[in-house]
Amino acid sequence: MQAITSRSYGTPEVVHVEEIDTPVPRKGEVLIRNYATVVSQAESTARNGKDPLARLYFGLARPRFPVLGTGFAGEIQSIGSAVTKFRVGDQVTGSAGPTFGAHAEYVTVPENGIIALKPAGLVPTDAVAVLDGALTALPFLRDAASLKSGQSILINGASGAVGTAAVQLAKHFGAVVTGVCSTANLDLVKSLGADTVIDYTAQDFTELGQVYDVVFDAVGKSSYIRSRKLLKPGGIYLTTVPSLPILMWMLVTRIFGKTRAKIAFTGLRRAKAMALDVKFISHLAASGHYVPVIDRTYNLKEAASAHARVQSGRKKGSVVLTLHDPGE
Repeated sequence: MQAITSRSYGTPEVVHVEEIDTPVPRKGEVLIRNYATVVSQAESTARNGKDPLARLYFGLARPRFPVLGTGFAGEIQSIGSAVTKFRVGDQVTGSAGPTFGAHAEYVTVPENGIIALKPAGLVPTDAVAVLDGALTALPFLRDAASLKSGQSILINGASGAVGTAAVQLAKHFGAVVTGVCSTANLDLVKSLGADTVIDYTAQDFTELGQVYDVVFDAVGKSSYIRSRKLLKPGGIYLTTVPSLPILMWMLVTRIFGKTRAKIAFTGLRRAKAMALDVKFISHLAASGHYVPVIDRTYNLKEAASAHARVQSGRKKGSVVLTLHDPGE
């Protein structure tokens, strides 16, 4: 099979397409013919190797996971022994999890892993796009923030994959949403349901005098120090980007002060919980209550260009890779 690999750290030019062995499903696993996947910010970070904290996981000297990719949408081609939940021919979607491997034409996943039947009304490219940001945004809003109807939330980076998901999920939960993005993306964020949109190129959202129950920094470009004046008493600042300062403030605010700082390592949750989230998000999209936001779609041979697009920081929503045509 063909797979997208990065066997050294560096620019998008280290990304190549290679012929590698097709995996064989072991006991309790299914083999999926993968129709679509995404290149996320996490995979861009893993590939460039510049983040020292990330290198602790992805490999100090060289990449531990030469085939990246988590999201998949495809058809089960074969099953290992003892598989009872799925059958050959099932259309499925989900995540390969923290060991990656979905940037390939075929991927194996445990039947008890992060996998669910794909709703019939959801095409593969949309299926991977909705999971791209929502599998991160959902546990941040629902679990870390316990976001409730009527509460207010500011989302920084509201036009990216996690941000567009957060806007839609926050509205689904009944929150009053303020989105922060660039001029070019104001209409997009408004169309997703944001009640107020702030253009960060024209205004500093930390200096507008508004306060919120939750500040969700979906791109990790702000900080608790800058954002804490935006929080109501009991309010929570959330960030998706791990750093020593946020880990310190998590500990400090747990004991002192009237506001909290938190980070959630959403990709390390239990597979059963994530599989339930895959099902919830997919059905929300299939029913028309969640809109997939796709910046651009690339084919397998254009993988380096897809990485370059993500690295540019200008994408809206998700960058999708197509690996097989479902009609083939």
